[in-house]
Amino acid sequence: MDCKEVEKKIPSFLDDELDGRELAEFVEHIEGCPECMEELSIQFLVAEGMEQLEQGNNFNLQEALHCKLSIADDRIWINRMLRHILLVLECMVVVSIVMALIMVSV
Repeated sequence: MDCKEVEKKIPSFLDDELDGRELAEFVEHIEGCPECMEELSIQFLVAEGMEQLEQGNNFNLQEALHCKLSIADDRIWINRMLRHILLVLECMVVVSIVMALIMVSV
C-alpha cells in the first residue's frame, strides 16, 4: 500500500471499517511512514478531538491514537491466528478423509 492509498483509507481506519488484510497493510505502512503517521494524527485530532471537545471531555491525543493502533494490531494478530487454526482444521479434515478411504478400501 502506498501513501496515497493509505491517506484515502485513514477515514475508514478511524471508523473501524477496514477488513483484516486492508487493516494489516494500513498499519504496516503507518508504522513505517512518518508522513502518513502525521496525516493520521491530524485526521484523528480533527475527528476525535472535535467529538471529545463537544462532549466536554479531556483527552490525550497521542495516547488515544496509540490505543487505536494497538487495538488494530490485536485485531491483525487474531485474524492471523484464526487463519492458521482454519488451515490446521482443513488439514485435519483431509487427513481424516484419506484415513477413512484407506480403511474402507482395506
